Amino acid sequence: MPLEAQAHRRFIKSHTPLDGVPVAEGVTYICVARDPRDVALSFQHHWANLDRDAFMAARERAVGLSDLKELGPPPGPLPEDPLERFWLWSDADAGKFVGPALVDVLYHVQTFWDRGHHPQVCLFHYSDLLADLPGQLRRLADALSIDATDERIDQFAAAATFNRMKERAEDLAPEVGNQIWRSNREFFHRGYDGQWREPLDDEGLRCYEDRVAELVPPDVAHGRIQAGWPSLP
Repeated sequence: MPLEAQAHRRFIKSHTPLDGVPVAEGVTYICVARDPRDVALSFQHHWANLDRDAFMAARERAVGLSDLKELGPPPGPLPEDPLERFWLWSDADAGKFVGPALVDVLYHVQTFWDRGHHPQVCLFHYSDLLADLPGQLRRLADALSIDATDERIDQFAAAATFNRMKERAEDLAPEVGNQIWRSNREFFHRGYDGQWREPLDDEGLRCYEDRVAELVPPDVAHGRIQAGWPSLP
């Protein structure tokens, strides 16, 4: 929905890092982080579910295709082996992967982490949402100065569970009108924490942690990026 058509309190969802959007008085900037390893697997499912022809047609209608040359050649097919796909994602340079690579995910999170104590910045984590959705919705309501009863919070929490959203995939999956997904229901694939444990063994985990240490400072790497934020407001 265009901003000018929003009669309610307006909001924008973006995958842009915090340093890529203007900082304006009266705006709250909310970041929801997730374990990057689960982000990698989630993206692989999205990529397999994407109808590329429908996506490009929707992009052409929205912004045209004249800038595609600036983006470089179209990405080739990802390897069939999920572990090989994971390491391509982990080792890729910024902007050199099909979608956000590990370096891009960590950079995005770090831009919010660095301003985590700013009164206009509010940090959430997917793990915390899974563990206590009503409590996290209360945090969100407080951050946005929304007066909501406990009953209303519970109603929102019931509607926002992963399973409930999957049941309503025909209404809630993004770009439903443009039909860019082979299956709207599969946009909501599994949604739980720790999916990365399936392909990664102990040695693979050590290699991943070494890669993270190359990309972000220790306070970010060990700041519950992989399990939640630290004790920030």
